[in-house]
Amino acid sequence: MIGYLRLREIVKSYDGKSNGVDGVSIDVARGEFVTFLGPSGSGKTTTLLMIAGFEAPSSGAIELDGRDLALSRPYERNIGMVFQNYALFPHMTARHNVTFPLRMRHFPRREIKERAEKMLALVGLQKFAERYPRELSGGQQQRVALARGLVFDPDVVLLDEPLGALDKNLREQMQVEIKRIHRELGITMIYVTHDQTEAMTMSDRIAVFNNGRIEQIGSPLDVYNRPVSRFVAEFIGDSNILSGSIDPARSGTVELAGLGAVRVACADAPAGPVDLLIRPERLRPLGNGAAADNVFDMTVDEIINYGESVLAIGKTRGLPLRARLPGAPPETLRRGETIRLAWSAKDAHVLARS
Repeated sequence: MIGYLRLREIVKSYDGKSNGVDGVSIDVARGEFVTFLGPSGSGKTTTLLMIAGFEAPSSGAIELDGRDLALSRPYERNIGMVFQNYALFPHMTARHNVTFPLRMRHFPRREIKERAEKMLALVGLQKFAERYPRELSGGQQQRVALARGLVFDPDVVLLDEPLGALDKNLREQMQVEIKRIHRELGITMIYVTHDQTEAMTMSDRIAVFNNGRIEQIGSPLDVYNRPVSRFVAEFIGDSNILSGSIDPARSGTVELAGLGAVRVACADAPAGPVDLLIRPERLRPLGNGAAADNVFDMTVDEIINYGESVLAIGKTRGLPLRARLPGAPPETLRRGETIRLAWSAKDAHVLARS
């Protein structure tokens, strides 16, 4: 991949002793939607602010289309920014908030009007253009903030947890809207969130941050199905992680502590101590006489009904286990019941233990 936006060994230290961002490198292609995902304090927002120019790297380089951004002030970088708290001017209407970046850049009056109308139409706010922020809902305010970040044709748009202040339904609506706008404009977007669902549903690629570093970069399915570390496996999605070991003389099996040997389809798995990841949705009920790669019994301790599925939480031979059973009505399960579950060798993922 040829990087349109390139970060090279970016370091940020506020005290000269510890690094909030510690050697972050990533290439982002033109038109790509990349999400920085990680827990609070993992360095994702600080990295975003360094791209925007609101923070200066302690070392490393940031380039945009071959330009060294260290030589440019924030307003010279042609980068749009959308904040979680909207940051709208309360004394300006939605229209004037959107036109503000154009007026600051001294666009011609006619072009300002045309761009504003086009952008308000793109976010569906033509009818609300003359309203002030206090007269708009949270979702509408976020649309104004998005329009303001896009109206001057930025090279990159940075979105810092833009949906964090919205309720669940509005968040889902705005996820769809942001992806629609991304498709229509083909603009490069960097999106910061700690919400796994947002990252999985919206991204072309996800960069998983932890302790100031990127642990893994990949497509949503890559980081979900093939995490490179236990941290990534546990942070993204629900997981069962079982301790075991691999004997190189017994190809295709992992010896799990307390469970014995199980079959896996990881030909390149390392010998020695490992962790075995099995996603709860990969476990399925097994009828009498049916065949499967791996079969075991689970005693159900708790049942959580999600409507379209049931999460059964229990134990197998004393080890904690979670199984998500699609379409299973809650009345078919009881606490204390023992159910037979199975999983395929190809559905497990082996993690080298650090």
